[in-house]
Amino acid sequence: MNYYVAIDSGTTNTRVRLLNDTGVVLDTYKSAVGVKDTAIDGNNKRLQQAVRMGIEEILANNAIMKSDIKQIFASGMITSDMGLYELDHLVAPVGLKDLKNGVKQVMLEDVIDIPISFIPGIKNKVDDISLDTVEEIDIMRGEEVEAIAVLSQLPRNQAYVLILPGSHTKLVKVDENGKITGCATTMAGELLSCITKNTIISSAVNQNFVDFVDYDRELVLLGYETAKKVGLSRSIFSARIINRFIDESAMKSANYILGAVLQSDIVAIQNSCALQIDQKTVVVVSGKEPLKSAFMDILQYEGCFDQVQQLEFVEEEHLSAIGAFLIMEGE
Repeated sequence: MNYYVAIDSGTTNTRVRLLNDTGVVLDTYKSAVGVKDTAIDGNNKRLQQAVRMGIEEILANNAIMKSDIKQIFASGMITSDMGLYELDHLVAPVGLKDLKNGVKQVMLEDVIDIPISFIPGIKNKVDDISLDTVEEIDIMRGEEVEAIAVLSQLPRNQAYVLILPGSHTKLVKVDENGKITGCATTMAGELLSCITKNTIISSAVNQNFVDFVDYDRELVLLGYETAKKVGLSRSIFSARIINRFIDESAMKSANYILGAVLQSDIVAIQNSCALQIDQKTVVVVSGKEPLKSAFMDILQYEGCFDQVQQLEFVEEEHLSAIGAFLIMEGE
């Protein structure tokens, strides 16, 4: 049997996954090393080591020889100037075949003596880049392979906006031909982290994010509506009021904050020039809970799109590896 190794390296973490010849993920290695460490250190030695150790560990754990590896492919920030091999972004619109054609195979002896295929990211097509067009411009590295995996689970010949929440929320527009035509990025995840860990609100939530077990639709929608009326800065302070005078539960305040932060993401989905969508565009929500449920509840409550659906995919945590496999080995 042939095996594949998929490397997904982001800002803060690197994951190395082992796949079989049908694209099923068999094992995963995770390291808390990402391109932020390259920025801090001024070199990519730690990232090299993390990838090398990841490959060595998953091969050893599964009694697999290097000669059994058909291909190693890498995506995400690993293709940035702070990664292992820099690739220029492809310019949208970009489909699966375009991504495959843009792959660069490189030998990195300090990592492994097998060539690594690097998959490029995507940037929006903007002819006149200036302050006047800055909101039309966006870039992604890594979410393009996730989008390919999501699209493999959806009916073809349909335009979509894919919501891929994480440290940053990526809003990815896809046309009827399955090509990515643009994206927009928000910093919702980082904002949630900052508010939760590094502000006066930290005590109200015990520095904890919402656990899906404690997800509260009513509080999420209250936070959303409050931010819609008075803005993010005012609304999040109200979490302290909730905690002090109404309900001491940290999770109540955390749910409220989640809704308040996501309000600006909904504005971006509706109004970003980088997407240019309308009410008839089908919206598909992916990602981990409780973010997926929060987006679904807010979008259905707001009623700004005719069709909003969530991705039901058992391998959702492995989207990047599955998408990369489809790019490299798909038709």
